[in-house]
Amino acid sequence: QVQLVESGGGSVQAGGSLRLSCTASTFTYYLAWFRQPPGKEREGVAGIYTGTSDMYYAASVKGRFTISQDNDKKTLYLQMNSLNPEDTAMYYCAANRRYAGRILEAGSHDYWGQGTQVTVSS
Repeated sequence: QVQLVESGGGSVQAGGSLRLSCTASTFTYYLAWFRQPPGKEREGVAGIYTGTSDMYYAASVKGRFTISQDNDKKTLYLQMNSLNPEDTAMYYCAANRRYAGRILEAGSHDYWGQGTQVTVSS
């Protein structure tokens, strides 16, 4: 079992920044951030393989968001810059302890956090 606890969501004006954090209870094979805007499907935002630190981003956030992990490889961050209203969503941390598919596909992750809300106003 892996427990994931997110923090750092909030409200910000367009153009602003937020940093999300996710703490895992144990080591994982990969960690990722997903988001689910109101009335839409959950989508992968960014992911990192904890062993190699290889990172992957959705096209919609590349160049604006940065994923990183602590040296202990159990704390995940998502630095979000140049936020716009389309980034408004519930953001979830996800993980798996084994390879189970592409990192930015929801079905690849067995463990999920409770989510943290990000709201960007224009």
